[in-house]
Amino acid sequence: MAQPKKPAPSPYGEGDERHQIVVVGGGAGGMELASQLGNKLKNSSHAAVTLVDGALTHLWKPLLHEVAAGTLDSQGDAVDFLALGAMHGYRFRMGRMNGLDRENQEIRLAPICNDDGWEVVPARRFRYDTLIISVGSVTNDLGLEGVREHCHFLDHRDEADKFHRVFLEQFLHAQTQEETPHEGQLNVAIVGAGATGIELAAELNYAAQQFVEYGLDRITPERHMRITILEAADRILPALPGRVAKQTRKQLEDLGIEIVTGEAAEKITAEGITTQSGRYIPARMKVWAAGIKAPDFLSELEGLETNRRNQLVVDQTLQTSDPNIFAMGDCAQCPWPEKETSVPPRAQAAHQQATTLLRTAQNRLKGKPPAEFHYHDHGSLINLSHYNTVGNLMGNLAGSITIEGWAARVAYRSLYRMHQRVLYGTLRTGIAIMGDWIGHRHRPRLKLH
Repeated sequence: MAQPKKPAPSPYGEGDERHQIVVVGGGAGGMELASQLGNKLKNSSHAAVTLVDGALTHLWKPLLHEVAAGTLDSQGDAVDFLALGAMHGYRFRMGRMNGLDRENQEIRLAPICNDDGWEVVPARRFRYDTLIISVGSVTNDLGLEGVREHCHFLDHRDEADKFHRVFLEQFLHAQTQEETPHEGQLNVAIVGAGATGIELAAELNYAAQQFVEYGLDRITPERHMRITILEAADRILPALPGRVAKQTRKQLEDLGIEIVTGEAAEKITAEGITTQSGRYIPARMKVWAAGIKAPDFLSELEGLETNRRNQLVVDQTLQTSDPNIFAMGDCAQCPWPEKETSVPPRAQAAHQQATTLLRTAQNRLKGKPPAEFHYHDHGSLINLSHYNTVGNLMGNLAGSITIEGWAARVAYRSLYRMHQRVLYGTLRTGIAIMGDWIGHRHRPRLKLH
């Protein structure tokens, strides 16, 4: 006679019969939600909160372009999941979700191996009563030849760190080699003129100038380096107002950054990019920032609808077709009825969705229906490194207002401080701001290792 299947344990261990709220993905929204839920349910005898992620640390994704350029040290701003969990009252479990058993309400986690192939954390499965999927997005290579082999991506902190090492090594090599740098050796081609590509270009331009100040003076960026942004659409920043895009383009071109619009990449090689029109862009260093998609495994989860970008389709409550499973952030296709479209994949959307799901989780414990999510677009800001910040702010009365300069930069940094405030509280965030201010005056302006 077949033995009945043993149910998966709670992330808190065998025998824990509390309502298990499991948040998968420690990005901006997932970490904020887990922290707020942990605070609310820290001493609860009825519910427990678990955060699952494949890494041990969190770094706010909009900062990754600064890490890639070396203008931000990822070590200093990374958040430890274990430490934050202890602070807020949730449990952290390391693992990457790769499967789902809806009938038994279990998630499956793939094993975690180190660089030597040793299995650090085995494959496991945990039960849930409320599952919230917040696994973010990854770069969409569109299946184009050579992208995976020859381009860098900025999906995770490790990828940003890797590009910074390559960028620094190329300059060190050019400084010490006998011959003059050949065409394309120090060039950077960025495919995609959304916020990530634009901000990265400005940061790299600033970093190259700093290399000269720090002694790599055999290289003249104006002569030996060219940064090119390649965009298939007819203008940069296609998701932002035209006046912001026009202003941003002028400032980038004033910095000597080449912008090619209306041209799509067709082939990527180690030495450069060929466009569909036959144009060739020589560049040893290439970054692919042309669109995103949700992780592939989401399209394989039983019974859950996904779109062509692998995003889980959710309704106005962020609920999937399974009443016990919700999705948020970049991995969810959520309706935006006021605009007759879907909520854009932005950090502010994930922040707002975390607030809604906090109410929903509490409602479920009381037997109440989930809360509805309504997205409020507060505008977009583009940070052009130390040169400028531009963008638009949305208001109920004044509509869209274009801002730039000091005011825009303060608004841009405040988005990150709001994220920190959710994680650390007001006092600790204030201390962090003061620490950053002091450190900025004592540390090099560029990470040189």
